[in-house]
Amino acid sequence: MLLWPLAVLTEFKPWVLADERSLRSTLHFLASFVPPRMDAEFLLMLAHETWRTVAIATAGMTLAWLIAVPLALGSTARLSVSALAHPMSSFPFAVRTLLRWTMVVLRSVPELVWALLFVRVVGLGPTAGVLAIGIAYGGMLGKVYAEILESGDPAPTQALLRNGSGRLQALLFGTLPQCASELVSYTVYRWECAIRASVVLGFVGAGGLGQLLDSAAKMFSGGEVSSILLVFIALVAVSDRISAVLRRAMA
Repeated sequence: MLLWPLAVLTEFKPWVLADERSLRSTLHFLASFVPPRMDAEFLLMLAHETWRTVAIATAGMTLAWLIAVPLALGSTARLSVSALAHPMSSFPFAVRTLLRWTMVVLRSVPELVWALLFVRVVGLGPTAGVLAIGIAYGGMLGKVYAEILESGDPAPTQALLRNGSGRLQALLFGTLPQCASELVSYTVYRWECAIRASVVLGFVGAGGLGQLLDSAAKMFSGGEVSSILLVFIALVAVSDRISAVLRRAMA
């Protein structure tokens, strides 16, 4: 019932793909994917841009983590002595509300939009991509970190707080032992997402594989496009394996 009105509203017309001219152009472009370009000069440039893509994602995630950890810890009532009393004091409640709204603002704007803004501010290049991923993912990580910390068994943390422990001790010995594996797993998953995002951000001038892919696609260089896509698939596969190894190590 809802699918047809939504398709009409979004002007979804998949039959355009079957148009004779579109189909001919698509098949011609796909045929140029084989063989992938493998000459030494291109592979050297591809390796450089691949490393830049990983660096953008990793630096962006590091910035996001630095943003997310204070926001998550500050907005988590589980780690607050004032939360042991009911109702919670007005000032701590106001601070937590402000921090939660800060995370809402950070993650509400997609990283692509942040990248477009930062490209205007700092110019073309990886800096815009790092800042875009750091800010957008900082809000996402902060929200999920806070929810993970809140979802654990409150008894150990509350017992530590009631007996005079500080927030850091309660976090390290009461909350983290329960949540560490889930926190690590989600962080690695977000790093994988950051690699994919850094490729997309390259289309707006943030550098890396995305910018190389954009140039190759505009020149209809199918061999270059297929080589870049193969490297991108390999990157995602490697990050997935890293996530699986870390999950087994934390289990």
